[in-house]
Amino acid sequence: MFKFLLPVALLLLTTPTFAQSINHGHVSKYLGEEQRSIKSLSAEDIDELQAGRGWGLAKAAELNGIPGPSHILKMKEELHLTLQQVKKIQKLFDQMKATAVVQGEKLIALEQELGQSFKNKTIDQIKLRILLEKIQDARTNLRFTHLSTHLHTHKVLTTDQTKKYNYLRGYLISNH
Repeated sequence: MFKFLLPVALLLLTTPTFAQSINHGHVSKYLGEEQRSIKSLSAEDIDELQAGRGWGLAKAAELNGIPGPSHILKMKEELHLTLQQVKKIQKLFDQMKATAVVQGEKLIALEQELGQSFKNKTIDQIKLRILLEKIQDARTNLRFTHLSTHLHTHKVLTTDQTKKYNYLRGYLISNH
């Protein structure tokens, strides 16, 4: 009979609710994230960065009516883009993606280095400062790439196309 109780006891001990009651509410909201290969980045974050996607870095432009190339290309028929517009926007998108992939890989590597330095206990104040500055520079460069592409893309569209884009994305009500 006891050999059946052990698996049940182990299951109860590993459930967050039970563990929380044992630890008097001290269970971390990060529970489970310690299993990540890079603690500061989720699998989704890594996928976004490796694919050169936006990672939410261009919200300042997108949510203020300055569209980006990826969504514009997906909506080219609805926006009635000309062939010339499609070519320009595709070129901007391709350049942005190529740059963003390289920058994303750099950010991933730096976050991995930071985590490994803590794991291996080889970090001190100086190394920490240097790594954080490199990470911040990498994030800034990546965000600049995405936001500046929104600026360039916006110039390719007409005012009516931009309005329709924002309407189709649900950002504003239009007469279209």
